[in-house]
Formats: sequence, C-alpha cells, structure tokens
Amino acid sequence: MRRWGSETGVAQAKGILTTLFSENGKVMEEKKSKSQVKREMTALQKLGEQLAGLTEDQIRKIELPEELREALLFAKTMRKHEALRRQMQYIGTLMRDIDPEPVERAIDTALHGHRVQQRVFQQVEEWRDELLKGDDAILEELMGRFPAADHQHLRQLTLNARKEIVQNKPPKSSRTLFRYLRALLDEEERPSAEHFHP
Repeated sequence: MRRWGSETGVAQAKGILTTLFSENGKVMEEKKSKSQVKREMTALQKLGEQLAGLTEDQIRKIELPEELREALLFAKTMRKHEALRRQMQYIGTLMRDIDPEPVERAIDTALHGHRVQQRVFQQVEEWRDELLKGDDAILEELMGRFPAADHQHLRQLTLNARKEIVQNKPPKSSRTLFRYLRALLDEEERPSAEHFHP
C-alpha cells in the first residue's frame, strides 16, 4: 500500500499539490501558488484601471462598494501623475474585496452602449446633413427604412430646415429633424443593442 503521509507533506511544502481534500472526500478550497495570486492581483489592477477610465456617470451606475466608487471618482479629479499613481494603487487594493465578474459585465455593457450611441449619432448626423444638402434620394430611402414613421412630418421638417439655411435663420428645424431621426434609429437599434459587439 502506498504511504501518503510524508509524501503529501513534502508535496504541499513544494507547492506541487494545489487541492486539499476533507475527510469525506469533498474537494476543499485550492491552495493558490504565488504566481497565480500575482496574476489575479494584476487582473484586478487592470480592471480597476478600466473602471477609472469610465465617465463619472458610468461609474455611478455600476454597483460597487461605496468606498471604491468614491476612490474612482476622486481619481478622475487628479492631474498630478504621482498622486494618481498612488490613488490607483489604493483602488487596486480595494478591488481585492469585490467579485470581478459583475464588474466586468458592467464595464462591457457601458463600453458597448457608448459605442452604440456613437454609431447612432454619426449615422443620424450623416442623414441630416445629406437631407439639408437637398438629397431627396436619402429622404425616400429613410421613408422606406422607417415605414411606421410620420413621412409627412419628416418631409416638412426637411423642407423647413432647408429654408432656414437659405434664409440664414437659427437651425431650429434642423435640430428638430436631428432629434426625430435619432428617435427613429434609437427605436430600430433598441432590440439589437443588447447583442452589439464591436
């Protein structure tokens, strides 16, 4: 019969065995190596840096311990490199007490949502600019793309916005046109935004 006593002790001392067993045979908590601990700490540090890179509004929307949230918001007010470096070290320490998975998902959602909004804004701006240049083909294309839209309202907004340019008036109708197009595209994007991947 193989003897386990002394062999197990030597193996654990050398860090060869990373899993312990209870008397009833169930696997207990794994004993992490120094390198594994270091990798996890580095990952948490990088996660903290990603959090610090979000906007204040995005940080406030993520469920975080209050102390960590305040540390992140304070870091965004810092301009001196050394002070910011120390603050990020402090944030890294606070990160050790959180579950990283929900935070990673929240960051992913925040970043993807921001990219979706940027894409929507750029598309709407392009449509509006083409309409103001007199491109009626774009108008017809939009009415075909958004059959449920109020086509008469869209056409009238476009005509009014063009008149504003000719008459050198404030772009009131142009802004209204932008908001209307934005609402149409937001409605179209909503079902797919949750599944957006850059």
